[in-house]
Amino acid sequence: MTLKELDDKLNSPGFQDPENGDLFYNFFIYQYPADKEYDIRRQIQEFKANLIRPINYVDVLTLNLFEEFCHFLDQKKFLRHPSMLKYLMEKEQRDPSTAKNTQDTLTRNAHSPEFVRFIHQRIIDHITIKDQYRRPYVFMYGIGSMYPYLRVNEFLALYEDYNETEKYKIIVFYPGHRDQNSFRLFDTLPDNHTYRATLLING
Repeated sequence: MTLKELDDKLNSPGFQDPENGDLFYNFFIYQYPADKEYDIRRQIQEFKANLIRPINYVDVLTLNLFEEFCHFLDQKKFLRHPSMLKYLMEKEQRDPSTAKNTQDTLTRNAHSPEFVRFIHQRIIDHITIKDQYRRPYVFMYGIGSMYPYLRVNEFLALYEDYNETEKYKIIVFYPGHRDQNSFRLFDTLPDNHTYRATLLING
C-alpha cells in the first residue's frame, strides 16, 4: 500500500468508524522499508495535521512506543530512586559490565502489565476527551527502537486483555516486511510469530 492509498483509507468515513471492521482485531499494520523510518515519522505528523482539519475533525493520538517506554520508566520509582530510567542509565555509565543486567531489566519492564496499562491509559485519556473531535485512531510507531526489549507481536498479545476493539483502531507503522506468516523487523530479523492484525495492503 502506498502512502497515498493509506491517506485515502484514513480519510474514508467507513474506515474512520471503529465499529466497522473485525470484532476481535483492531490492529492494522502498515509496512515500509526500514531506511524510510524518518520519512514515515514526518508523514505520520502530516496525517495527524490533515485529519484534524474541519473536513474530518479527527484527532489522532500518536504514540512513539520507545518514547512512551522511557516516560514510563522515568516516572517509575526504583528502591530509593525516584526514576528507574535515570538509575539504570547512571548505573550503566558507571559500570558498563552491568549492561546485560540492564537489558534484562528493560526487557522485563517492557513486558510488564504496568507498562501495558500505562499505554492503555494514554489511549483511554485521549478517546474520552469531550469536544467536537472524533478519535477513532491511534498511530503507533518507534517499534524498531524497542528492539530487543519488546517486539510488536509481543505487545499486541499483551494488549489483548485491555483492548476495546469497538472504540478505536490502532495503526502500527512497522519498519520491515512480511515473510509468509511472520514479519521481519528492519527487513532482516525474523520474529517467528503470526500476527493477530490486519496487514494494510493494496485492494
